[in-house]
Amino acid sequence: MKPRHLAALLCLAPLMSTAEQVGEVGVDWTGNDIVIEAVADPEVEGVTCHLAYFDRGLIDRLSKGNWFEDPSNASIACRQTGPITLGDIDRSEEGEDVFRTSRSIVLKSLRVKRIYDEANQTLIYLVHARELADGSAKLAISTVPLYGTNAVE
Repeated sequence: MKPRHLAALLCLAPLMSTAEQVGEVGVDWTGNDIVIEAVADPEVEGVTCHLAYFDRGLIDRLSKGNWFEDPSNASIACRQTGPITLGDIDRSEEGEDVFRTSRSIVLKSLRVKRIYDEANQTLIYLVHARELADGSAKLAISTVPLYGTNAVE
């Protein structure tokens, strides 16, 4: 990686939120689990998203191959968890990444993106996988209305 790319990546790191695991549910005897994490939006105070995703166990990885990759599907629910204060958020249709984590050794990541729907005074949170080859149609959204709050500028 070129030094300027590394510097750019390090500058972006503080803008991304980190996840805190708040739950784990075992789903079978092979060690597969559903992990639940809380992610606070770093630019919108008072909003927390909860992500649920599948984490493959060692036995499943060994028996099915594809050792270094987890499934792309995930679920998201975002709610107001305090007074909402909008920071300097991207207001474009593309929105901005709030959180991302790797789902394989290379080329696949799970991302949460925030999009601001100004006309409806709503924050939209989209969770999706980013894959190099085919992309992924596995996605989920959650919305947080801003009406009745002092967040809208």
